[in-house]
Amino acid sequence: MNYRLIDDLQKKAIPVAQSCRVLGVSRAGFYEARRRFAKPVFSKALVYVRATFMASHQSYGSRRIVAALGSQGLDYGRYKVRALMQQAGLKPVWRRKFVHTTDSKHDLPGAENHLARRFNPSAPNVAYANHDEAKMDVANYIAAFYNCERLHSTLGNLSPSVFERNMAAKKPIPVYGIT
Repeated sequence: MNYRLIDDLQKKAIPVAQSCRVLGVSRAGFYEARRRFAKPVFSKALVYVRATFMASHQSYGSRRIVAALGSQGLDYGRYKVRALMQQAGLKPVWRRKFVHTTDSKHDLPGAENHLARRFNPSAPNVAYANHDEAKMDVANYIAAFYNCERLHSTLGNLSPSVFERNMAAKKPIPVYGIT
């Protein structure tokens, strides 16, 4: 009740510090209560930012979200998107890079070779028959399955498939030799 009264007095140009002192309430408590009971503000921009963030598997930061929204015809600035992300508590998840977990400079025995040079595994996806088969499987994964929707900043914030289509559609630059 006191906090609501202080809020009403502030609207009538009475300073918050003076109202808090008279009513025996701390200013920090007043501002915390105001923040706690404030109604969340929903906007279309926040919905678009949240949808784009979730579609990227929580990996896009504000720059990539601005680029993705721009490709959808929505024009939001980076700082607006950043503020909306902070308001919604959206933080990109960083995928860990390769971490070295072994130290080969020791006298301990190595791990047991479970394949034991047997190139006929009992089930699929257990082992590869040879190096060429492994390379082919990795290439298929990158070409067919790897996230073709992901925006790459080095490609002008385009997905690899869109970038390739754009490059194929461009006419080559004519090169004239000196004769």
